[in-house]
Amino acid sequence: MTIQQIEIYNTLTRKKEKFVPINPPFVGMYVCGPTLYSDVHIGNCRTFISFDLIYRYLVHAGYKVRYVRNITDVGHLEDEVAGAGEDRIGKQARLKKLEPMEIIQRYAFGFREVMSILNILPPSIEPTASGHIPEQIEMTQKIMEKGFAYEKDGNIYFDVEKFSKTNNYGILSGRNIEDQLDNTRTLDGQEEKKGRLDFALWKKAKPEHIMRWNSPWGIGFPGWHIECSAMSQKYLGETFDIHGGGMDLIPTHHTNEIAQSVGCCGVVPVRYWVHTNMLTLNGQKMSRSLGNVFLPVELFTGMKLAADSPTATPSQAKLEGKHPLFEKAYSPMCVRFFILQTHYRSTLDFSNEALQASEKGFERLMNAVNTLEKLKPSEKSSADIKSLHAKCYAAMNDDFNSPILLAHLFDGVKIINSIHAGTAIVSKEDLTLLKKTFRDFVFDVLGLKEEKETSNNDELANNLMNLVLEIRNEAKSKKDFSTSDKIRDGLAKAKISIKDSKEGTTWEIEN
Repeated sequence: MTIQQIEIYNTLTRKKEKFVPINPPFVGMYVCGPTLYSDVHIGNCRTFISFDLIYRYLVHAGYKVRYVRNITDVGHLEDEVAGAGEDRIGKQARLKKLEPMEIIQRYAFGFREVMSILNILPPSIEPTASGHIPEQIEMTQKIMEKGFAYEKDGNIYFDVEKFSKTNNYGILSGRNIEDQLDNTRTLDGQEEKKGRLDFALWKKAKPEHIMRWNSPWGIGFPGWHIECSAMSQKYLGETFDIHGGGMDLIPTHHTNEIAQSVGCCGVVPVRYWVHTNMLTLNGQKMSRSLGNVFLPVELFTGMKLAADSPTATPSQAKLEGKHPLFEKAYSPMCVRFFILQTHYRSTLDFSNEALQASEKGFERLMNAVNTLEKLKPSEKSSADIKSLHAKCYAAMNDDFNSPILLAHLFDGVKIINSIHAGTAIVSKEDLTLLKKTFRDFVFDVLGLKEEKETSNNDELANNLMNLVLEIRNEAKSKKDFSTSDKIRDGLAKAKISIKDSKEGTTWEIEN
């Protein structure tokens, strides 16, 4: 297929730009992944679903994508802005009296299981920080050689003020260095730094620190920011196409990534910076202090909570799907559908009402997909399928606008239902295009899938309903309308609706 012309909103320039890869049709994309010291939360899921959508569409649009999403398993300290406190994973290991890699293994299983349940495709490469210590040491050495870092008692710090004399340190955040200095609090232990904005490339390990490696500066561990610069450079080159993550990473992590990479290589590392917006719950920002942060296991039907064992995966524990803030649990595909109804750069608000509406919308979409397969073509069309097809591409080419795409697909749902009801017709050629449009965009691009599992009870129900409908149709053919109506009314009382069309009779359970 012809490669689509896509426009992407670039955080770096604060405007939409035509996407022009460095080496088309190849695309390099790096997304900041999870820090594996706890279960993945719903905010993480929103980010990874958004970049799954982008990844899927780039591939669908004809690009060959190398998608790198890292796993942070060392160096992410409790105070990520100041680079102070305990290592988050090391702290969990200490509290649980386990090896850090046991903690990482346990949460890695859980993370990948949630990603699979949400139908998020795995990245091309999933590197870990602990697996790339030599690369981080080498990059730190190069930055020191360029004069942008200094050693203090076994710690290596990036010299932000020196870097800012020849480079724009706040180019991504839009904040100048004076404003950042004014808004940076003074912390204990900062006297060893030259400047308050300086951040650690390498930290000296205290005797009690569990995760530690040898380096030219003594035993220690890498800072949080250096891992992404080192791993993105290793797998995508000094300059690559797309770097993504949550917008909360802009002011510190991604700002420092740019400084490190420019300080090391002298070139801008990324062409297009892409960021997802935050989540709210009933209009209120999510935060642990407010008690309104929740995990996928507390929202999904069919999901499982982790057992007390630190090495247990969600599949090894009992079914849950309960949270006091929600009236009921929802299927993973309903939640994915709900997230995709909001553009990735817009705030997404969770609420009972919004989730319930999404559940009905998702069911309506899937019912239309199933009905589509039963449609029969006519000699000509009364619907403009080519225009619908083009509008779907136009929506995704406009900064991956999934809510507009879904609006067009629901226009398609109306067409499908009209054809099924006999009030519209479609030619063989247009029917083929309509099926391709829904198959491509519903499944390949949006990543939605059917969730209904066929069990022995489902098969028995289908067989019984087919028998009931057969008896009703025989009664109708014999003009025995009293029997026919009795069957219809009896099913309605059981909340089973039946629909007659020229294609036959169908049934469904009402909500």
